Amino acid sequence: MKRIASIIMILFISFNLNAQEKATDQKKRIDSSKVKTLDGTIKALYGAISGEKGEERNWEQFKYLFKPEAKLIPSGKDVDDLFKVRYMSPEDYIESSGTWLIENGFFEKEIHRLENTFGNISQVFSTYESYKSESDEQPFMRGINSIQLLNDGNRWWIINIYWTQETKDNPIPKKYLDKN
Repeated sequence: MKRIASIIMILFISFNLNAQEKATDQKKRIDSSKVKTLDGTIKALYGAISGEKGEERNWEQFKYLFKPEAKLIPSGKDVDDLFKVRYMSPEDYIESSGTWLIENGFFEKEIHRLENTFGNISQVFSTYESYKSESDEQPFMRGINSIQLLNDGNRWWIINIYWTQETKDNPIPKKYLDKN
């Protein structure tokens, strides 16, 4: 009986240590300094989703950027040629796009930014180009992210990201294409 109790105790301690190591690993992957500035928060957003084919993304850092209840809202035309939106949580985005990003490679690079900040709120129009690899010379897609952020006095939080891709019928205006 003592032997069984000892084995159970060893398994329990081993499980707890393993859980603590995983929690510590996750905390190590979150860089809280990246959300101290508006610029750092935007760069962390692009950095979290970008990577070469087969490269894991830092989803813990990605989720850390968003205020609870934040939404990611892609927009585009449906089969009836009407503009529609889809509302996702950061977790929904990871579930719907995470595997594709890793299997195909994906880099989203900001090429222009227009910031409007008042007090603790900010609206950022961030023009992006998307590549399958960092070595690609031509983007396969471009668009604009409309990012709303809140500064709670300690850090910046992403409240929403609302975006649309460029199309031949909806080209990005020149004023949003001047390279940074």
